Amino acid sequence: MTDFLNEQSYELEEYDEQLVRRLIEKVTVFDNKLTVEFKSGVEIDVLI
Repeated sequence: MTDFLNEQSYELEEYDEQLVRRLIEKVTVFDNKLTVEFKSGVEIDVLI
């Protein structure tokens, strides 16, 4: 999933609801990070 996202030739300039609903299963919010779980099963932590 990470390789796929890094290989995309365009940058997102605005929020795309349809894209989010197709790719993301859930986002879990913690005190210091977000955990994004993609439908593919890949999880990414984002420090906040």
